[in-house]
Amino acid sequence: MRLTIYSHDSYGLGNIRRMLEICKHLLKTIPKSSILLISGSPLLHNFRLPEGLDYIKLPCIRRDRKGQLSAKFLTTDVEETIQLRAELIKTTMIGFKPDLLLVDKKPYGLKGELKSALDYLQQFSPQTKVVLLLRDILDRPEKTISEWIKNQFYGGIKKYYDRVLVVGMREIFDLTKEYKFPNCIAQKVKFCGYIRRESGNKTPAILRQELGIEADEKLVLVTTGGGDDGYNLVHNYLLGLTQLDCDLKIKSLIISGPEMPLHQQQEISQKSANNPQIQVIEFTDDLNSYIEAADVVVSMGGYNTTCEILSLKKKSVIVPRFRPVQEQWIRTERMAHMNLFKSIHPDRLRPENLIQAVMEQLNDTRCDRLSNIEDIVDLDALPKIAYQIYELLNSDSQTVRKERLKNRVKLFTEKKIPIDRSTYPELVSSF
Repeated sequence: MRLTIYSHDSYGLGNIRRMLEICKHLLKTIPKSSILLISGSPLLHNFRLPEGLDYIKLPCIRRDRKGQLSAKFLTTDVEETIQLRAELIKTTMIGFKPDLLLVDKKPYGLKGELKSALDYLQQFSPQTKVVLLLRDILDRPEKTISEWIKNQFYGGIKKYYDRVLVVGMREIFDLTKEYKFPNCIAQKVKFCGYIRRESGNKTPAILRQELGIEADEKLVLVTTGGGDDGYNLVHNYLLGLTQLDCDLKIKSLIISGPEMPLHQQQEISQKSANNPQIQVIEFTDDLNSYIEAADVVVSMGGYNTTCEILSLKKKSVIVPRFRPVQEQWIRTERMAHMNLFKSIHPDRLRPENLIQAVMEQLNDTRCDRLSNIEDIVDLDALPKIAYQIYELLNSDSQTVRKERLKNRVKLFTEKKIPIDRSTYPELVSSF
């Protein structure tokens, strides 16, 4: 089974981290499968890639804080770079001949770079299934609707896509209604829940020992994702620490992010250099280990970090990004109202209210406050994505095989059996 996954990656680490988790799960559940990831992420090589996964690296595109695009490293203009990327994508479709193409977020790709590949598949490889994967929230509705109308995304989904998978919950944000999907598109949409993140590679005890955290000390983790716009969060946190009693047994680990400008990284390191209670690192590919080891997490409101915090049931303070899109703020506000964490609007961020929120979380001794997260938030996106792909890839099979798969799906639904090679061999043997 050949799968191609497209992730444009013009900003931060979010898209590529999310797609890698999906790749890993699909490789575990679909035997003899190969996944070719097409990505423009400049950081893809920093991640551990599982067996069965390879990638095509596209020239990097940069998105500034106003949302403007440009070539990140090449001296070519953005249109020329997009054209080059489009040709690489189409060539990959021709050569790899995927059974399914999974597209992250943008129906036509970045600035339409995917359209020629979609046209090719429709004309010369109609058996290839095409699936769009949407994050739970894209942006505020009026902006998203305007953009989708302008770029003809509604028509593109109707024409090219077999299914639309949403990694979110209808109860938190029903994008079919918020973004006014026509009925013909809404019928293709399947809500899969949020992506559960597993424990990291190191136990909390081992990691806290490596960081020199004593048994009676608290650990606050400050993480900014890619870090491009994370300086203000770290700056306010460091200033907030100066307002605390020096005798408090609190240690801090700051992960600045590989895309934070060098002069800002240097400034953070200088401010922290003389404080033995603060450690600073640039990047880790095992963030879950650090989150699990922390007593409180301070972060921006990216999709992945939010899923990690919820999955690991961590007390947290989230200061979401508000510009150039409001996706993080909308998600954070709605989940904060569900008492899943504390939030601070970035325009109201101050050292004093940030450190106060951190201390409130540290001092919250209600052990059961986060224990029932699974009753509130669906975190089973990965097996549901796998199930949707199974169903789609078998949709053109013979009638008998369809009926057999239908019975297996019924068993999966009723008994909540996870789709996995070891626990549900009948389903995966269909391929």
